[in-house]
Amino acid sequence: MIDHWLPAQASAHAPDIDLVLTLVHWLMLVLFVGWGTYFVWALVRFRERRHPAPDAEAPRARPALWTEIGVVIVEGVLLIAIALPVWFRQTSAPATSDPSAIVLRVVAEQFAWNIHYPGADGRFGETRLNLVSPTNPLGLDRSSPGGADDLVTLDDLHLPIGRPVEIQLSSKDVIHSFGVPAMRVKQDVTPGLLSSVWFTPTLAGQFDIACSQLCGLGHYRMRAVITVESAAEYEAFLATEAELQIGR
Repeated sequence: MIDHWLPAQASAHAPDIDLVLTLVHWLMLVLFVGWGTYFVWALVRFRERRHPAPDAEAPRARPALWTEIGVVIVEGVLLIAIALPVWFRQTSAPATSDPSAIVLRVVAEQFAWNIHYPGADGRFGETRLNLVSPTNPLGLDRSSPGGADDLVTLDDLHLPIGRPVEIQLSSKDVIHSFGVPAMRVKQDVTPGLLSSVWFTPTLAGQFDIACSQLCGLGHYRMRAVITVESAAEYEAFLATEAELQIGR
C-alpha cells in the first residue's frame, strides 16, 4: 500500500522494507483511530453534567487492560517476526559473499560524491593526502599496486542491473548520509570510519543519491545520480571512462 507514495522499488530488498513500513503505518492508523474514539467517548461519558461531583475511586476497566496487552503483542510480532529478520538479512550478508558482486567506493565531501571504481584488476589503488588536488580529489596514487587502471567519477555512479553491489563509504570532511530512496538505502558517512551498504539493483533507469544529513550551506545541492543499465552498457561506460582517464 505505502509503496504507491514512495519511489519505485529499484532493489531486491525494497519490497521487504516497504512491507515493514506498510504494517507500521497500519498499526499507527488503528491506534490513532482507537485512541481517538476512546478519547471522544471519555469526554462524553465523564462530562461534568453527568458527574458533577468528583469520584476519588479509579474506574476498573478490564477491556482497557486487554487492549494494552493486545497492542504489545502485535508490536512484538511486528518487531521480532518481520522487522528484525529484514534488518538481519541486510546487515549480516554482505554482497561480497556473491562471486558476481561489484565493490565500489564512494567518498563524500562538501558538497559532492566521488565514485571510485577498482578497474579491470578488481583492486583499489592507494590514496594519499599529499596527492589530493582539484584534478585528483581522492589523492589516487596511480603508481601503487592496483591503481593504474582505477577510475574516479564525480556524482555519476553506474551499476549493472541484477548484480549485487557493495558500496564502501567514507568522508573527507564532515558527517554525510548516503541516501538512495529508490533502493531503500540510507547509511551515515562518518569521517575516519569506513561503512558499507549493499543491495541488488532490479530496475533500469536513473535514481537520485541525496545527502540525508545536514552537512553545510551547500547541503541542498549535494546530489548524484545512479544509472542502472544492462551489463553491456555498464562495460561500455567503464571502457569510455578508461579511455578518457587513463588513455586506454
